[in-house]
Amino acid sequence: MSGGGFDALSGAGVDRGPDRPTPSGPAVPDGIRTVSARPDGATRLVLVRHGEAVCNVSGVCGGRLGCTGLTPRGRGQVGRLRDRLLFTGELAGADALYSSVLPRAIETAELLAPALAGRGGLHRSPPLRTECGLCELHPGEADGLTWDVFTTRFGALDWDLDPGRAIAPGGESWTGFVNRVAGMLEVLVARHPGQLVVAACHAGVIEASLLAMIPVVGGRSGARLQLQSQHASMTSWEVAGDRWRLLGYNDAVPHVVG
Repeated sequence: MSGGGFDALSGAGVDRGPDRPTPSGPAVPDGIRTVSARPDGATRLVLVRHGEAVCNVSGVCGGRLGCTGLTPRGRGQVGRLRDRLLFTGELAGADALYSSVLPRAIETAELLAPALAGRGGLHRSPPLRTECGLCELHPGEADGLTWDVFTTRFGALDWDLDPGRAIAPGGESWTGFVNRVAGMLEVLVARHPGQLVVAACHAGVIEASLLAMIPVVGGRSGARLQLQSQHASMTSWEVAGDRWRLLGYNDAVPHVVG
C-alpha cells in the first residue's frame, strides 16, 4: 500500500465537497471504506430545531396548549440562520418544507422559508406543510402545566429507568415517541425520493432520529442520548434506500460576542 496509511486506502480525509465526483482509482471494498461515495438519487432531509420558545424559558410543558411560539431571542436565532442560508444558498431550491403543528415550529419554518427559494427567482419557496408526527413528545394531560405542577400531580419520571412509562395520562412514553418519529421520517423520505426536504421540528425529534437511524444499541427500545441540540440548528441526513447517513449535527450560526 502506498503512503497515507489506512485512511488513504479507504478514502477518509478526501475533501470531495457536495458536487465533486468520487476520485478515480482502485475500487475499495464497501466493507473497508470509511468514506463512502455519494449515492445517486439520495434524499436529503434537513431537520431544523426551532428557535428559543416561550415555553422553554417559562418552564411550561409546551404541547398544543402550552406552546405560544418563539421568544424575540428565538426569532433572532432563526433569522440569523435564515440570513446565513440566503448568503450561502445551502438549502436553495428545496423541494419541500414541513413543520410540526406546534406554533414554535411553524414560526421557525415561516422565518426560514425565504432561504429555500432558488437563486435568481427560478424556484419559489415550497409551501409549508404541517405534520403532527414531527411534534415533540405528546404530553397528554401534562400539556400547559409548569414542571413543578407536573411533578406534584404525576410524580417523578425517569425515562432512563422506565422508558416505556407515559409522561402523563393521554401522553406518550419515550419509546413510543422515538418510534412515532422514526415512522414519520420514513414517510417523508418515501414521499420525496431524491429531493431536498427541510423540516422545522424539536430537540426530541432530532434525538429520536439519531437513535432510530444510527445503529445505536436499544435505539428504538429505550436508549437515550441526552444531547444538547442548539436552538435554530440543523441536523442533516442523506437517505438512499434503507440506509441513513448522518451528514451534520448541531450546525448553527456561531454566536458572536460584541
